[in-house]
Amino acid sequence: MSGLSNPLQIEKHRVAIEYCVPCDYSEQALRVAKELMQSYQHVISELAFEMSSGGVLEVKVDNELLFSTKTLKRNPRPGEVLELFRELVGTEIPVYPRD
Repeated sequence: MSGLSNPLQIEKHRVAIEYCVPCDYSEQALRVAKELMQSYQHVISELAFEMSSGGVLEVKVDNELLFSTKTLKRNPRPGEVLELFRELVGTEIPVYPRD
């Protein structure tokens, strides 16, 4: 982890991904989780999946809504939630270094 000066000093966040089981939004939920974990696992303290219904795919960070299919009337595009997360935590936070 040479790219991170002191990962213990970086603020950690709880991420919750709520998705519609009858709609089979599991693939979208897993894609969002993978994008976030590959780039920001060092700032995520917890990642939770919440099974739901009603056409929902919502991503919350520290209980604050980051993305919602109900609001936007569409599923997230690849990388869209990642970009929103990056803006939330701050662009000065580096992505997780990979060798």
